[in-house]
Amino acid sequence: MEWLLIIAVLLFSIVLHEVAHAWVARREGDPTAERQGRITLNPIPHLDPVGSILVPALLIAAPGGFIFGWAKPVPVNPSNFRDRRGGDIRVSLAGIAVNLLLAVGFAVALVPLAAFGAELGAEGAGGLVAGAAFYGILINLILAIFNLIPVPPLDGSHVLYYLLPASVREHYRSFGRFGILALLAFLFLVPGGFRIIMVPVQVLTGLLLSVVGVDVAGLGAGVDPGAAQQ
Repeated sequence: MEWLLIIAVLLFSIVLHEVAHAWVARREGDPTAERQGRITLNPIPHLDPVGSILVPALLIAAPGGFIFGWAKPVPVNPSNFRDRRGGDIRVSLAGIAVNLLLAVGFAVALVPLAAFGAELGAEGAGGLVAGAAFYGILINLILAIFNLIPVPPLDGSHVLYYLLPASVREHYRSFGRFGILALLAFLFLVPGGFRIIMVPVQVLTGLLLSVVGVDVAGLGAGVDPGAAQQ
């Protein structure tokens, strides 16, 4: 049941990430994603067979209990934007902004759960919901930090693209053909590679929980914000 809740949180988070891209693209003047039915909370149009199903399933079965995934990229035509440069940046950062807001929302949800004595991993509905909320924080912060990495085609690359000299921009963008595979290989296969993401995730998780006044130790012994990387 705990894994089902975590998978539901992951799917909910990546779907909202993509919906944010599509919705902001429409506001910027590009209806491409809307015409393909991507402004919807129905997860089916957003699911990617590899990133939404295969990768999470393999990670659940692997030692360590870490879960990660992604949705089908939203189709965007920047030439339709009223402001091509600004629109491209705003559309790219929209998904990250939603993940950060979701992390805050899950942290706030832990406040009443902690007040009523819910413990992570404990039997019963309170423990399950508390666990899902805690992992909702981790999942959304991981998604936000991961997408900020300026490796094409990740969202952060759209910002760096406009900061580079015009002469190297297209060479940089062309790296996107294999950039995501190279990055995933580095993060998951190189010892300590995933700490690039998990160090800021740990810091932000601790800061967020401290701001809302939730003591992780009080939610369950032995739980810490770095659990997802083990």
